[in-house]
Amino acid sequence: MYLKEPIAGLFIQMESMLDCLSDQQYTQKIGIMSNSSIGAHVRHVIEFYLELNQGYSNGNVNYDLRKRDHTIESSRDFALLKLEETLMALDKPDRQLQLSGSYSLADEAGFSVPSSYYRELIYNREHTVHHMALMRIGVERVSSIQLPAHFGLAVSTLKHKQSCVQ
Repeated sequence: MYLKEPIAGLFIQMESMLDCLSDQQYTQKIGIMSNSSIGAHVRHVIEFYLELNQGYSNGNVNYDLRKRDHTIESSRDFALLKLEETLMALDKPDRQLQLSGSYSLADEAGFSVPSSYYRELIYNREHTVHHMALMRIGVERVSSIQLPAHFGLAVSTLKHKQSCVQ
């Protein structure tokens, strides 16, 4: 499947980052990140893919109702395991899904719109890049690790930067 490869590339980057961090750096609360941790952002990313996988089975994806597994944010080893498991579960054929959620604290009814597995994979990939950009900020605050220049940048941004250089 053509969507799995770019997601795998992001997961490999996150795995490399996790391998370089200490447990303390992974779980440290960072003020500039609203007192969340790098681990919290890794957990958030993984949980979106897990919710999509569950939604694939039952036909409805609702990221608002995803299960929060705080072991992912408190254990680098567990996060690495979940990244690997998540990547292995992505290789499925496209199918129609309903995307449900709510954008209002007052709106109990929420929304439900048609989507598809591939469309949600695309969304999750972009969501991953966004959170990797936040992880980069966290890594710079808690360590001296040098992440690759492309870590947390969208492909469109990288292409634009290349065109500006030429």
